[in-house]
Amino acid sequence: MALKSTLKLSVAALVTAGSMAALPALAQDADSETDTRRLPSVTTTAQRVEQNAQDVPVSITTISDEKLDNLKAGGADIRFLSARAPSVIAESSFGRAFPRFYIRGIGNTDFDLNASQPVSLVYDDVPYENPILKGYPVFDLEAVEVLRGPQGTLFGRNTPGGIIKFDSVKPGETSNGYVKASLGSYNTTEIEGAYGDRLGEADAMAFRVSGLYQQRDAFVDNAFTGENDRFEGFEEWAIRGQLLLNLLETTDVLLNVHGRSNTSDARLFRANIIDPGSRGVGSGFDFETVYYDGQNFLEQEAHGTTIRVDHEISDGFDLTYVFGWETAEVSSRGDIDGGFGAAFLGAGNFGPGFIPFASESSGAVDDLDQVTNEIRVAFDDGGRTRFQAGIFSFDEELEITSRSYDTLSPGQPENGRATRGGETESMSIFGSMEFDLTESLTLAGGARYTDEQKTFTVERQVGPFGSGTLGPISGQVGDEHVSWDVSVSYDVSDDVLVYAKVADGFRGPSIQGRLVFGDTVSIADSETVLSYEAGVKSEFLDGRVRANANVFAYTLEDQQLTIVGGTNNTVALFNADESEGYGFEADIEAAPIDNLLITAGISYNNTEIKDDLLVAPGCGAGCTILDPAVYDVSGTLVEVAPGGTAPVGGTFLGYNISGNSFPNAPEWIGNVTARYAIPVEGGELYAYTDWAFKGETNFFLYDSVEFGEDGYWTGGLRAGWKGDNGLDASVFVRNITDEEVLTGAIDFNNLTGFVNEPRTWGVEIGYSF
Repeated sequence: MALKSTLKLSVAALVTAGSMAALPALAQDADSETDTRRLPSVTTTAQRVEQNAQDVPVSITTISDEKLDNLKAGGADIRFLSARAPSVIAESSFGRAFPRFYIRGIGNTDFDLNASQPVSLVYDDVPYENPILKGYPVFDLEAVEVLRGPQGTLFGRNTPGGIIKFDSVKPGETSNGYVKASLGSYNTTEIEGAYGDRLGEADAMAFRVSGLYQQRDAFVDNAFTGENDRFEGFEEWAIRGQLLLNLLETTDVLLNVHGRSNTSDARLFRANIIDPGSRGVGSGFDFETVYYDGQNFLEQEAHGTTIRVDHEISDGFDLTYVFGWETAEVSSRGDIDGGFGAAFLGAGNFGPGFIPFASESSGAVDDLDQVTNEIRVAFDDGGRTRFQAGIFSFDEELEITSRSYDTLSPGQPENGRATRGGETESMSIFGSMEFDLTESLTLAGGARYTDEQKTFTVERQVGPFGSGTLGPISGQVGDEHVSWDVSVSYDVSDDVLVYAKVADGFRGPSIQGRLVFGDTVSIADSETVLSYEAGVKSEFLDGRVRANANVFAYTLEDQQLTIVGGTNNTVALFNADESEGYGFEADIEAAPIDNLLITAGISYNNTEIKDDLLVAPGCGAGCTILDPAVYDVSGTLVEVAPGGTAPVGGTFLGYNISGNSFPNAPEWIGNVTARYAIPVEGGELYAYTDWAFKGETNFFLYDSVEFGEDGYWTGGLRAGWKGDNGLDASVFVRNITDEEVLTGAIDFNNLTGFVNEPRTWGVEIGYSF
């Protein structure tokens, strides 16, 4: 879509939302019965204080309550959020342990256990930095909030794309809780519950304990070994305990202790499930069959403690301190080639399809410790001025071991090993202020200074294929940056807000070295983003419709990109001088008639790498690359169109990826849900359906025919009875149309892909009190 056409469409979205909001006459014509259909207000902490989401000049989507429960039904992990909010994508090549998130196209395809990501996940005020922390199970939450665009002022580093916030239900003054259990396809079992109450007669203490258990039997056969129901099972539990102490009338202390255990199969890589010259899963694909001669498993443990202290200094002045400690370990091993044998063993000794060589490897985080501290002061006395200021520190220590294995030898012995260790230290000072110029016009701005330092040491103890030992090699990188934002918002009426915002975001430098297969350490400089956004937030028809829309554009300087896979299945960091993105987002929620609730969201994201010439390697798997090849001919760079003839005497360098869209960044994302209830004696009968659309997607930096997926819809359905006494019984189906689609690929050995979850169903019963 051309820039001019897209901008017209973006402006149209804003104008439409604004004109829909300006319908006071219709609102006045509604009778008093509409009060029962008025949408409840949505509270957000996007600016670190509780506010109505409609009053905040930030592009926000909130997922909570029944919608959240339905999306994660049947044992789903955090990737269920993909395409369930405008501009949000989630995927993983590790399975349940290592999610990668993208917002407005900004993300990182890096599968390294030391990877830095430009989308931050914040759990109860604590940012989870390493990707193995980010997959913490979703249960007993007030809401999940998606904040799009740079959030560098109040949330700090590594937020160029935005953040996703997870806020747990806190202890309260009354006894309450719930329990629910489900059983479904492949003997999938899920049990979730929570209970909270006061401790003692006084209001000085309260607690809440919540937990989740998820289990699924394996259902994928290994046709190579003849073992049935060998893969795709999991068993996971997570628990959270909270204690709230009201030490004084002016001081609250909240202790949060949590943990997770995940024993499952690693991601199943499926050899040659893509037909040459086409996209999507091939004609011979079978969800329930693979051909593995290597091992596959994943084990993960994570634990943490959060302490939050809130103290009222005086009327209008509040002090908050948040301490976070997280520790984790993970070990994952997989059959990377996705098949068995190797071509050099002769016909009939490899497959499915052509397997040039065997590949099996593992990665382990032997120890991860993350410690964060934040202290901030906030002022709001109900007047025209509000501000926040604070200090934040981050420290992470990490130890990683990578191994490769000789799959074709008896016992599959280790034939390569490298260890890495590193530490990241970051300190920042921030401040933000809002000033009401008039009763309707507010000006806001903020800034954050960050100083970040990283050290890294890597050593290869065993080299595969006779490559020998190497190292230790040490490196150090660091940078400092001032992030900032300025916004203006105007209340057109009590129900309509328009706003504009300019924001700067920052991701610190990165350093990596996977010396099992490579010989070098790669470094990427800091990445910065300058983002522009304008939007409207509105409610109309007497509160029965809520419609929000915005347009945005951004420029990334020194975007951190990662070469993954390729001919050697290596990871290498580099920077693109400049990249750009623009688009629009819209959310709507409506209760048009009694007992019917509809939500919908849509986004358009156009992304482009803008370097004049940026060379990256292509696939090692015989794919059809659509980018021009680049050769060095006596010091002159020569581009050759796809299918062209290589220049005589030229040295092949790679492919020019300039002009390509970002990987895993579909232009179009959409979602819609609907819930309808029929009141009956003692409760209601209800039906709920949800659908998500993910547009055409490329998986790698280069464009190819095979390594991507066309646009597709996935949906779910739940129907049940909900009683006035708290009982809820239902049946549900996920992936109701049984879509079979690629969600990612490996490009160095063969046309390997990994896929979505199959259609599943289940029954669930719950009780809330």
